Amino acid sequence: MNAERPYLLLTPGPLSTTATVKEAMLRDWCTWDDEYNGLVQSIRERLTLLAAPSAPEAYTAVLMQGSGTFSVEAAVGTAMPRDGGRLLVAANGAYGERLAQIAETLGIDTARLGFGEVSPVSPERLDEALAADPGVTHVAIVHCETTTGILNPLGELAAVVMRHGREFIVDAMSSFGGIPLDAAELGIDWLISSSNKCIQGVPGFGFVIARRAVLERCGGHARSLSLDLHDQWATMEKGGGKWRFTSPTHVVRAFDQALRELNEEGGIEARHQRYVRTQRALTEGMEAAGFAPLLPAELQSPIITAFICPEGFEFREFYGYLKQRGYVIYPGKISAADTFRIGSIGDVQAEDLKELTCAAAAYMVERTEPASGA
Repeated sequence: MNAERPYLLLTPGPLSTTATVKEAMLRDWCTWDDEYNGLVQSIRERLTLLAAPSAPEAYTAVLMQGSGTFSVEAAVGTAMPRDGGRLLVAANGAYGERLAQIAETLGIDTARLGFGEVSPVSPERLDEALAADPGVTHVAIVHCETTTGILNPLGELAAVVMRHGREFIVDAMSSFGGIPLDAAELGIDWLISSSNKCIQGVPGFGFVIARRAVLERCGGHARSLSLDLHDQWATMEKGGGKWRFTSPTHVVRAFDQALRELNEEGGIEARHQRYVRTQRALTEGMEAAGFAPLLPAELQSPIITAFICPEGFEFREFYGYLKQRGYVIYPGKISAADTFRIGSIGDVQAEDLKELTCAAAAYMVERTEPASGA
């Protein structure tokens, strides 16, 4: 590690970025300039190609200032009509619950279908819930629930929603760009992510990739001026990439560079395979060091992994020990077990995770050794 990169950021975003992504932010841009707006248009086009490779023309991308949660709120608040809509949120973690909270705060008629914290969203139960409630017009799920690292069965869930003819909102915050999918084939109407996740940019904006025909009929739905996704989209369409309000120009430029680097790596499939390798190296090394994963392998995403804290384990002490050696990890986020989490995405290789797990193993040895002079 060095002064410019004192540690690897092993979280589900923000994450460790390349030097070239950071260097892209060294230039100032004018938000009204045609060159900058052309860059925004290029980003929008590339996002639809990544999200719906079989039918990119059927989708459009809208960039929105703020964290990923801002874009989730913009999508939900714009997708749902002010009258006559009902949203079913299938939740199995904190981010699914936050999605439901957003809808309820906006005054949207919302139903929650809960699955606890360590079980995937069940297609069978979703099917039953939709059959029992014909008033539901929209369904929302989180693809990768980073509360635990669980990966929900998107294909099976999409098939259920499509069969019932409901609109489908997918929070793909921590999966888009790192796990292959095709929104057109799956029938996804709204796909949400942000700049600082698997595309490997920096924080500052989120984006929604929406089915064009669906978004076009959502004028007047929004409950917020600044989070009106339809108006943001209409302005970008009319203005050739112009944002309604001041955009995070440096972050946009970094994201453009990150998209270029994704392409150079071989696209989403190649990045997914790298993430799988890093997560495997992480899990194998942590198990050897004495840490058990929370989830069985068949439910585990390659994005972030939760580990069960051993008896008598002090997370803050462990966190400080690893940070001194160049690694920053995440605390746990569930009530069902005492856990901590380690991300395996970003500018990180399997060898980095092997070195991390060696440090974790050394910590476990040191904490069990008797103090000197005892």
